[in-house]
Amino acid sequence: MAAILLIEDDLTFTRILEGFLGKHGHRVKIENKGKDGLKTFHNQHFDMVLLDYRLPDATGMEILTEIKRANSDTPVVIMTSFHDIRTAVKAIKSGALEYITKPVNPDELLMVLQQALVREKPTTKASPSTERNFVAGTSQLAKELQEFVRLVAPTNMSVLIEGESGTGKENIARTIHTLSQRSKGPFVAVDCGALSKELAGSELFGHVKGAFTGAVVDKIGQFEAAHRGTIFLDEVGNLSYDVQVKLLRAIQERIIQPIGSNKEIKVDVRILTATNDDLSEGVKRGEFREDLYHRLNEFKLKVPALRERGQDFNEFLEFFRSEANKELGRKVISFHPDVLRLFQQYDWPGNLRELKNVVKRAVLLTTSDEVTMNAIPSEMAAGVKGVQAVKETYPPIYDLKLLQEAQEKEMIIKTLHEVRYNKSKAARILNIDRKTLYLKMEKYGIE
Repeated sequence: MAAILLIEDDLTFTRILEGFLGKHGHRVKIENKGKDGLKTFHNQHFDMVLLDYRLPDATGMEILTEIKRANSDTPVVIMTSFHDIRTAVKAIKSGALEYITKPVNPDELLMVLQQALVREKPTTKASPSTERNFVAGTSQLAKELQEFVRLVAPTNMSVLIEGESGTGKENIARTIHTLSQRSKGPFVAVDCGALSKELAGSELFGHVKGAFTGAVVDKIGQFEAAHRGTIFLDEVGNLSYDVQVKLLRAIQERIIQPIGSNKEIKVDVRILTATNDDLSEGVKRGEFREDLYHRLNEFKLKVPALRERGQDFNEFLEFFRSEANKELGRKVISFHPDVLRLFQQYDWPGNLRELKNVVKRAVLLTTSDEVTMNAIPSEMAAGVKGVQAVKETYPPIYDLKLLQEAQEKEMIIKTLHEVRYNKSKAARILNIDRKTLYLKMEKYGIE
């Protein structure tokens, strides 16, 4: 007998499902609202969740996100009308096990339940911090960035990561380290922008006692600490010319020399660097060594600004809301439409870091389950007031959907053509089941 949480607002339908599932030996707990369902889920153990997509106080996607954050192993089945299938497929990509269309077919329901209840829980390796503290995004820009990361990570190439402040460059660096052959070694991050000219060499390469005033003990540098691992130099363009010379030698010869010492130390370190400036311009101005630039720039990654990632914005927003809920002990479920409108219009000069801080502050100030304008910094509203070009920065959601659908249709047609319309093979390549492929072909008029 399985314990099943049914979150559904149709009272007649819930009674029918309760009776049907009860006859097959299952114990059913019914909640008619999303918030009540979440509360029950957090307070009791369930083997699976049956979740209606359209609820009076939330969407199934919102409830699904909270459930997966709380316990990713609990299978969730989305129940939806035919017109919601596209959304249901999106929910599956977000962690739902399966979706069932209404009116529910009893045999299909039992089959889905059996698959959910007898499936083995996936075994997971120790997950790196980047998995839980970083969202990659699903836009085309995000996918291209992820693909480049997967390509370069297994190599030993030096990677230069460019992007505005707050875009998540360190998270990209950590992901590269995690996916590399050095993943068992240390990952050492150094903020070069915070190092003074006098202490930068000591911080990176170490020093011996008495090397300079204040050097009362020997100090191991960050390069030595990162031996057989990865060192990440953030804002590398801030290093002085003298330190650049030493850095170049460390890269070319894999040797460092602590300040005040005659001893040379061999180091095996992969170097990842990041900057929010254009280092090539620094080279032209004579502020950055050209030979060092080319050493660091064996492979370049460009991390897009938040304002360029409209399609990923809601994913980031929901992630930061969930993280803030856990950290602050809140149960905020949604944002008022006025808040969402403001977020879409705002330029986000601080990118993901600013979004995270704004959401965390809003969750802290919110005592209900919805963030309102009262919890948003007033300067944000003042910053977008009178702006006429909002749609150029964040196109309306429906335009993004049309673009996504056009790309999806093109990909399906291309895949079908490549496999000579073998639908089973096409479904495997597209990472969807055959039922979903048929529905998409019908939707897009693909024959």
